[in-house]
Amino acid sequence: MLETARPGDDVPDGQIYLDYQATTPCDPRVVEEMLPWFTTHFANPHSADHVAGRYVHDAVDIARARVAALIGAEAREVVFTSGATEANNLAIKGAVRHLLSTGTARRRVITVATEHKCVLESVRDLAAEGCEPVILPVGADGLLDPDVLRRALEVPTLLVSIMMANNETGVMHDMAALAPLVRGAGALLHSDLAQAAGKVAVDVRALDLASVSAHKMYGPKGVGALFVRRRPRVRLAPLFSGGGQERGLRSGTLPAPLLVGFGAACDIVMREMAADAARGRMLRDHMLHLLRAGCPGIEVNGSMEHRLPTNLNLRFPNATALDIMARAPELCVSTGSACSSAEVVASYVLTAMGLDAAQAARSLRLAVGRYTSRADVDRAAAILCRAAAGSA
Repeated sequence: MLETARPGDDVPDGQIYLDYQATTPCDPRVVEEMLPWFTTHFANPHSADHVAGRYVHDAVDIARARVAALIGAEAREVVFTSGATEANNLAIKGAVRHLLSTGTARRRVITVATEHKCVLESVRDLAAEGCEPVILPVGADGLLDPDVLRRALEVPTLLVSIMMANNETGVMHDMAALAPLVRGAGALLHSDLAQAAGKVAVDVRALDLASVSAHKMYGPKGVGALFVRRRPRVRLAPLFSGGGQERGLRSGTLPAPLLVGFGAACDIVMREMAADAARGRMLRDHMLHLLRAGCPGIEVNGSMEHRLPTNLNLRFPNATALDIMARAPELCVSTGSACSSAEVVASYVLTAMGLDAAQAARSLRLAVGRYTSRADVDRAAAILCRAAAGSA
C-alpha cells in the first residue's frame, strides 16, 4: 500500500470514503503510466501507416494482454468497451440477436432479480424482439438456488446472465455449481464481473461472455472490456455501425491512454490481489465487530460466507439509512436506493431478498478498499453508531 499521496487524502472536509463498490480512486501508479499517452504518444492506435500509430497500437495490445491475464482469457478474446454497462449490453443483446438471426426456435433469456439494472433492462428489452425474459428469484441470503435455475432451463434457452458478485450486497453466486447447468442446457452463459474482477480470482473458461470495468479496480473511468469466447466461438451482432474496430464487434477509435491505464490496473491487482483481499477482509470484519458492539441489533443483509472480502450491507434497527447519512456527513457511504426529489424507492436488490420497504430503507452499503486505514474504520464505526443512535 502506498504511504504517501494516498488517493482520498484530498476528499473534502476530511471525509472517509467507504463506497469502493461505486468506484475506486485511480491508483497513482496507473496515472503515471497513462500520462505519456495523452501527450507524447498521442497517435491513433488504428493508424498503422506510420511508426507513431503502430507504437500506440502495440501499447493497446499490451493492455489487452494484461486484461486477459487477469481473467484467464486469451488476448484476442478481449473486446474493449466504454465500461461494463456497454459490455453487458453488447454481450446480451449481441449474442441473442445473432442467435435469432440463425433461425433458432429458442426464445428464453434468463437472468436474476438482483442483477445490475443494465443487465435486467437488456434482458427485458429483448421481449420486443420476440424473446421471453425470465427473471429468477434469490433466497434471503441473496443466492440463486441451482434447482431454480435448473427448472428454468427446462425450456430451451438462448442465454443466461448471472453476475459473479452483487454490486449492493457483495454476495457471490456459486458459479462453479451454476455454470455446468447452463452449459448442459445448451445455452450461452454471460457473467457481469465488474465487482468481482480485481477483488477475487476469476477464471472465464467456464463462461462464454464476461464483462469487466477498469474503474472498479483502481483504473480510469470510461473503459471496460468484454470477454468473448473463441473456442467454441461465440458470435455477436454489434450494437452500432462504424469502422469495424475490435474485430467488427465494437467500432470506434480506442482511447489508448485509458486502455494503458486499464492494463496497468490489471497488472497491479494481479500482483496485489491476495494481500488487498486479506487486508480488506480484516478491515471489514473489524468494522462489523465495532458496529455490533456499539449499535446492538445491526443485521447483515445477505450471506457473509459467500461475499466479497471488502463489503458490508447492514440493516440498522431503529434509524433509516438517509437519517444516518444526514447525521454523518463525514462518511461517503451509499443506500443502494434510487432517489428522486419526490420519493425514495427501496432497493430492488434487497426487496428481492425478502426485505420489506422499511427494512430496505434502514440499510447501508459500506465497502473498504486499498486506501482505507484501520483508523478510518475506527472513526467511521464510532460516527455510524452515534448517527444510528440519533446524534450527529
